Amino acid sequence: MVKLALLVRLEAKPGKEQEVADFIKSALPLAEQEPATVSWYALQLGPSTFGIFDTFEAEEGRQAHLGGEIAKALMSKAPELLAQPPVIEQVDLLAVK
Repeated sequence: MVKLALLVRLEAKPGKEQEVADFIKSALPLAEQEPATVSWYALQLGPSTFGIFDTFEAEEGRQAHLGGEIAKALMSKAPELLAQPPVIEQVDLLAVK
C-alpha cells in the first residue's frame, strides 16, 4: 500500500523557467527505472514554481529515491537553474485512491 511520499518544490531563477521544466520532465526515464517509486509526477505550480511528487510503499524506497540518480542530477543543476535550494518534504499519505 502506498503510504509515503516526497514533495519537492523548485523555484526557477528568472529566465530559467523553461530549462527547469525541461529538466524535470527529462527525469521521467530515471524514475521509471526505480522499482520502489510507485508514482512520480513533475509539476508546474506557477510561472516560476515547479515541483516533483513521488509515492512509495516503504521508507526504504523513499530513501533509495533520495539517494538516486534524479536527486543527484537535481542537486548538480540546482545552482545553475534554481533561485534557492530545493525544498524537500517527506510526506505521510493519509488517504490514497
